[in-house]
Amino acid sequence: MLSRDAAAPQTAARPPAAPRAEKPRPKLRATKAALSMTPTAVTRLRMLLNGPTPQLIRVGVRNKGCAGMSYHLEYVEKPGKFDEVVEQDGVRVLIDSKALFSIIGSVMDWKDDPLSSKFVFQNPNIKDACGCGESFTVGS
Repeated sequence: MLSRDAAAPQTAARPPAAPRAEKPRPKLRATKAALSMTPTAVTRLRMLLNGPTPQLIRVGVRNKGCAGMSYHLEYVEKPGKFDEVVEQDGVRVLIDSKALFSIIGSVMDWKDDPLSSKFVFQNPNIKDACGCGESFTVGS
């Protein structure tokens, strides 16, 4: 006859868990801003966006002009699913996800002269532009 202790299932004592070695964390690299805005552009955008109906401005590009692409700005009520949101000094601007590659690193400015008033972009990605400056080509 077996003793009560002998019939009981035996479990081996587990050794204490070895301390986990911490994985090195990936280093965060500064990312290039999708778009930055001059104080003049921020002021103008604030005036445009503080209307009676809350809206946002989406910046995109379209295939247009003699050099290939031109900037396109439109009012929207809410961000698209893949839009990049850029906020600076309390002003939010959306970047169309399809235009992000062409726009990344650009500076948006507002120019007001006797003949025209418009947003202009200083874009480091431009490889070629048409003579009038309305359209451009980016390099890969």
